[in-house]
Amino acid sequence: MRNTTKLKHILQLYTVTLDMNEDGQMHLMIFDKKDNSSEEFINKSYSVLIDKAFRYMIKKLPPRSIKLHE
Repeated sequence: MRNTTKLKHILQLYTVTLDMNEDGQMHLMIFDKKDNSSEEFINKSYSVLIDKAFRYMIKKLPPRSIKLHE
């Protein structure tokens, strides 16, 4: 699945912020739109960040609550 597709699915459930520090590390923070809980992912690779956030989202979903299409 492409990063843009993963991001689209993430944005349906989370508000996303993306930042970079002076060392080149990117910080992706997601905030749940329902309960405002948050999770932060840090890596130098955008693709890794999106993948980590997507996998986190999938783990938090109840079974069979969303169908993902590639």
